[in-house]
Amino acid sequence: MTRSVPATADVVIIGGGIVGCSVAYHLAHRGVARVLLLERRQLTCGTTWHAAGLIGQLRATRRLTELALYGIRLYERLEDETGQATGFKRNGSISVATSDERMEELERGASMARALGIDADRVSPAEIGTLSPLVHTRDLKGGIHFPADGQINPVDTTMALARGARTLGATILENVEVIAVLSERGRVTGARTKSGEVSAPVVVNCTGMWARGLGHSCGVNIPLHACEHFYVITEPIARLPKNLPVLRDLDGCAYYKEEAGKLLIG
Repeated sequence: MTRSVPATADVVIIGGGIVGCSVAYHLAHRGVARVLLLERRQLTCGTTWHAAGLIGQLRATRRLTELALYGIRLYERLEDETGQATGFKRNGSISVATSDERMEELERGASMARALGIDADRVSPAEIGTLSPLVHTRDLKGGIHFPADGQINPVDTTMALARGARTLGATILENVEVIAVLSERGRVTGARTKSGEVSAPVVVNCTGMWARGLGHSCGVNIPLHACEHFYVITEPIARLPKNLPVLRDLDGCAYYKEEAGKLLIG
């Protein structure tokens, strides 16, 4: 079933994944009066629902790290602010190395983390085994433990952001498909949907893996391509610790995390 759309808005956001709902939430927080988010199906139905939900602090640059730290502060308060659970927990993470070269790389990253005020400790194979009893440590050189990293439920967090945005006055409509971004003389003027047109001076493309196609339709090149990836979830594991740190094995191109009493490997 389609929904009617308002005739005008200050900002139109296309896409109801976690990025789109975050944009709506933050614009509403900044006092933008008429924020309109349009989702062609249901919130989180694109790629958000199977996102990894890993919450790390350290990024490649200072600014990206500051942004990641802001995200953690947001997730810490979001459930209390909105009343919607997010599944956020600080269970820490461990990045492991199976070669001296990888260990050197991890140590350099840890040094940068400490310079930015992030707890990052070198741990021995034995210490890794203590922190994460499921890990086979015989071939490890060591690792870096980030005790304040964590994980979150992407669907629940998106719903919390959406609830917060609505509370602040944003309008979020599901089952409204945008079929064209409207423009005149090189400037955006709104969006056309299957339920009618909405006039707006700003349109935000938050369509994830579909962003390139939407951009191409209005003459904008977005260097984004979908990439196939895989993950598996085990059967329930008896007595699996709920506070198990997220394990990152860069040499093995894999991560491991506890997921509702099961182990998710991606």
